[in-house]
Amino acid sequence: MPRPKKYPDELRERAVRLVFDSGRPIAHVAADLGVHRESLRNWVRQAEADGGKRRDRLTTVERERLGELEREVRELRRTNEILKAASAYFARELDPTRPKR
Repeated sequence: MPRPKKYPDELRERAVRLVFDSGRPIAHVAADLGVHRESLRNWVRQAEADGGKRRDRLTTVERERLGELEREVRELRRTNEILKAASAYFARELDPTRPKR
């Protein structure tokens, strides 16, 4: 479960739009809105990535997809471990030449 957001989405969007439209430094806009300047800097960078202006960050869509794939990999690995354990158990049970423990 993701942690709750400290700032509402509307504030984030407004702050990013204000930085782009006003041309003022991020630190000044952040101080006016009462948000931390590094938070606003990250929001601006993410908006630039989502808009195709930056290539050094994942877009929001790519980040969500990556999260989905990581969850799927974790689930598949867990399933694989269960199947390996079950396979080993049944191999021991069904092999008449192996001594039972």
